[in-house]
Amino acid sequence: MTVYIGLFLMATGLVFFLGTVLGVHRFPDCYTRMHGAAKGDTLSSILFILGILLVSIDGFGIETMVRTAKLWFIIFFLFIASPAASHALVAAGFRRGVVPWKPGNASEKVEAGEPS
Repeated sequence: MTVYIGLFLMATGLVFFLGTVLGVHRFPDCYTRMHGAAKGDTLSSILFILGILLVSIDGFGIETMVRTAKLWFIIFFLFIASPAASHALVAAGFRRGVVPWKPGNASEKVEAGEPS
């Protein structure tokens, strides 16, 4: 039964990865793209690793406990590092002077082929 739940979690993680890719591709500026990438990447990675955790359970031996502990450490690291890294990137862009997208600003005209 845990194998099926694990496969479901891995499939759900892949769906969220697809949403992340579409969000990064479709959002208009670096701030919204970073938001989509950070949220989707963290959630989908954690779901996928939880699925791997459930699929790889094969008893109560020391190998299973070590593998489980390693996967939980990876989940913990992703939960802390991914949002912190995306926040640092957005803060660096803001300090650099990257202007957030607004409907009707110059970047929209440039994309449409009009001179700014």
